[in-house]
Amino acid sequence: MKEVKMFILEGCPHCRKAREMMNEIFSRHPEYAKVPFTVIDEIINPEIADQYDYYYVPTFYTDGVKMMEGVPTKDAIEKAFSAALK
Repeated sequence: MKEVKMFILEGCPHCRKAREMMNEIFSRHPEYAKVPFTVIDEIINPEIADQYDYYYVPTFYTDGVKMMEGVPTKDAIEKAFSAALK
């Protein structure tokens, strides 16, 4: 199983919306809750954030591959977790 990383900024409205979408997605797909998942605040952990190529938050990476950046959609978030199960 692959890891999903989510890069955020505290107070970001799109990041908050992405978390709400994740709750909805996890209720429909409980298997996604088993995926290793890390949330990285780029202000608190700049040494980690600087290793990744993105500009907007939230950004999702699955196994090091960028899956979504910027304004979140349920479809993109679902694809990130689905890819982690493959």
